[in-house]
Amino acid sequence: MLREHDRITDSISAIAAGREGTLKIAAVPSVAAQLLPSLLSSMLVEHPGIRIDLLDTDSVSVHMLVENGEVDIGIGGKPVAGRGLRFTALFDDPFRLVCRKDHPLADHAAPLSKADLQGHRLIRNNSTAGFSGLDDEMPQGASMFSARNVISLLALVRAGAGATILPALATRAIDEELCALKLDDVAARRTVGFILRQKGSSSPVCAAFQKRFLSVIIDHGMAASRPSVAT
Repeated sequence: MLREHDRITDSISAIAAGREGTLKIAAVPSVAAQLLPSLLSSMLVEHPGIRIDLLDTDSVSVHMLVENGEVDIGIGGKPVAGRGLRFTALFDDPFRLVCRKDHPLADHAAPLSKADLQGHRLIRNNSTAGFSGLDDEMPQGASMFSARNVISLLALVRAGAGATILPALATRAIDEELCALKLDDVAARRTVGFILRQKGSSSPVCAAFQKRFLSVIIDHGMAASRPSVAT
């Protein structure tokens, strides 16, 4: 009986210290692929008692998963007001035009304008959803494809189906046959941040994860300022 009491006490202490517990994260694909692997790997090494579930999806789905309580924390674009979510901005991620190196725009020296995109087929994707300058105002008749999965999206670009627009973070590991070109619109960027439910507080494991993630983006020089961790 005493041993069981000690085991329970130790387990409660471990959870309170962030050494045990479950952390469910929903993140946009670029963050999940480029920023989280080494961070999560080190967390598991240092705290083998924790369990981490990672789901990569678009920002709209990230908001829904956090709102419904299916995950503990989301990392993605800013949610609309009135959904019971709080957003902590972390860094800005400018959009890039991704195309093959033999595409007519590939050798364009200056950042691309909307006029430059006219007449070129663009493959739509959910990463630009909600950005009127990149979605609603795309050149009329320029888009014939839509793809949600980044792997499928880049495969279409490689096959010559057209070009697409992605956040710069998502272009870090593109194939050598592709290139990522700057856009001249300074507003063509998304702000990425933590998404949490307004009610309730973060678990010790979740709070520890947030602090680690902040350290990662600060070390990479990505954070415009030093945002505070919501608890």
